[in-house]
Amino acid sequence: MTVDPVGAVEIRRALVRLRRTTGLPVAFGGLVESGRPQIRISELSGTATTSLLALAVTSGNGLGGRTVALARPCAVADYSLSRQISHEYDAAVAAEGLRSVLAVPVVVRRRVRGVLYGALRDARPLGDRTLTAAVDAARDVEQALVVGDEAREVLVAARAEPGHDDASGWEQVREAHLALRALAPRITDPALRAELLDACALLTTGSGPSKVVSLAPRELDVLACVAAGATNAVAAERLGVSAETVKAYLRSAMRKLGARTRGEAVVAARRSGLLP
Repeated sequence: MTVDPVGAVEIRRALVRLRRTTGLPVAFGGLVESGRPQIRISELSGTATTSLLALAVTSGNGLGGRTVALARPCAVADYSLSRQISHEYDAAVAAEGLRSVLAVPVVVRRRVRGVLYGALRDARPLGDRTLTAAVDAARDVEQALVVGDEAREVLVAARAEPGHDDASGWEQVREAHLALRALAPRITDPALRAELLDACALLTTGSGPSKVVSLAPRELDVLACVAAGATNAVAAERLGVSAETVKAYLRSAMRKLGARTRGEAVVAARRSGLLP
């Protein structure tokens, strides 16, 4: 069984948030196993037993399997009596004393990558507010998985490029470039700010062919954050702008670079000599 440690951490964080925002006493979840049509329950929060831990839920079976198959949230008011689902996992659910259960898929690039569950120990419907909170928690996991996927893509592409053999050295250069670009907007003296940006440009010299694409300073700032693995929220905090503004700059940069994803945009910018 291949374990995604980053994904597991994100699932764990989402479960804590889910319980905090909904008041549900129990939450659990896991990721879809690589190459298999099933999820493995790996994270528990608020449980009294370990009956659900390591449970393999096949697509189509039970509540979670139904969620995987349909790629949409599902809920039952009384798990053991529900006619909406199959009952392969009744023993594990009953051992934990769960009755009312919801399941929300984590979907990345149109593929279900995991499932978050929330549950009560009494039989009653879970309202729209609870379901919305669960969906929001799943969206956080989705964004983290997307960023992780694209960071790996960028790293693989960077290592494949000539002159990028010293990965640790390049990472230091990139971190310095990002720090300088984030600092530049805070400098009120125009001459000093220009001098700092010129220093940033020196870090990209020789990292690619002559610049054939022109990006606005803020577009480049956002790409530098993305290259460092930052989410939109983290980039917004670092640059002192809103997350929506970050999205707008990123979309514009991707369009100019002819990129379909964040990772492709970073690779294109490096090949154009815009990023180290």
